[in-house]
Amino acid sequence: MAQKVNEVMTPVPVAVSPDTNLVRVGDLMRRHGIGDVLVVHEGRLRGLVTDRDIVVRAVAVERDMAGTAVADICSTNVVTVAPDEDAEAAVTLMRRHAVRRVPVVDGDRPIGMVSIGDLAVQRDERSALADISAEPPNI
Repeated sequence: MAQKVNEVMTPVPVAVSPDTNLVRVGDLMRRHGIGDVLVVHEGRLRGLVTDRDIVVRAVAVERDMAGTAVADICSTNVVTVAPDEDAEAAVTLMRRHAVRRVPVVDGDRPIGMVSIGDLAVQRDERSALADISAEPPNI
């Protein structure tokens, strides 16, 4: 039987409000060993910011990290998946949109995150990507 997204996702994703500054977002990424943080307003998903977004959209253009709100640089057109969808649907979304992470939402409320690493472990726990994904974060 095919696995559902809620069986492979990481529950309770790290989330911040749109006015959170980039220093705080970076600190959360470091402390949690993650490369993405959801932007949530009043419980609803409003965006996604990755470590790459911070580098390309803020560091590279010399923004003031303490004075820049995450809403100023996050992606707002976020691809999402429902928790009861087949995990294969998440793979299809990642391929189609060339993304490595997809927020799992119940309506428009985030409840988890599914990554390419989560899916690699689910599909073939002996793959190189699964091995890398199982390692503790390098912080």
